[in-house]
Amino acid sequence: MDTPSASAAASVELAPPRERESDPNFVTALARGLELLRCFRTGEAMLGNQDFVRRTGFPKATVSRLAGTLVQLGYLRYDDSLGKYALDAGVLALGFSYLAASDVVALARPHMLAFAQTHGVSVSLGKRERLDVIYMESIRNDAGVMLGLGVGSRLSLVSSSMGRAYLAALPPARRERVLAEFAQAFPEQWKQQETAMRAAVAQAERDGYAASFRDWHPAIHACAVAFRPVGEKDLHMLSCSASYGAVSEQTFHDKLAPALRALGARLSDPGAR
Repeated sequence: MDTPSASAAASVELAPPRERESDPNFVTALARGLELLRCFRTGEAMLGNQDFVRRTGFPKATVSRLAGTLVQLGYLRYDDSLGKYALDAGVLALGFSYLAASDVVALARPHMLAFAQTHGVSVSLGKRERLDVIYMESIRNDAGVMLGLGVGSRLSLVSSSMGRAYLAALPPARRERVLAEFAQAFPEQWKQQETAMRAAVAQAERDGYAASFRDWHPAIHACAVAFRPVGEKDLHMLSCSASYGAVSEQTFHDKLAPALRALGARLSDPGAR
């Protein structure tokens, strides 16, 4: 697989907590506020103080102050009747400002649309976000299954084709550190999916693309490639997917994966290959 250098691939890695907190440029209060916003997961509309406390480990008094500040700044809104918080428009504005300014999305979108129309599949662009993969763009072109996925949706790092493509592109030592973090955070999921994930990553290293045939979702077949876009330091991933009844595994191997690899190569920084 054509992949970035180890230093480029590791650029998404966060510094260890102790190292960050000892940095004079690190503002702990700001970091904690952002951690509250990160507590929201796909499909969750409302969270209460106890949810924040459980997911962050912060004291309840700290959570209350941070949440109150985020409400005043327009990043959270508070529902008095439920005693819970929801994300507010400030978060949406930040996210769409990022996407609107992204050269990667602007560059990839027309190619993704052409791919989807040519092959009759859905095509997505993603990037790792901590222990998930997050969609930056998605062209839905498979009427066989509707999962409601779109920009901002999160996928598993170990069972999705995008996550597996990302893992396969990492240097082995870095990959094992990421997987150790995942195993610690999600022990049950790790126990169930490690074997399939490792086999898929080994296949991806060998063939240049990762596959997920009904592993991430029982109705979905997908394959993905990792690449470093022009002007970017971080790995991005392209995937194509379809309902398992509409497109066979063999079609993914024989036709879709080679076409997706070619698309990733067209969008890549030549210096990354």
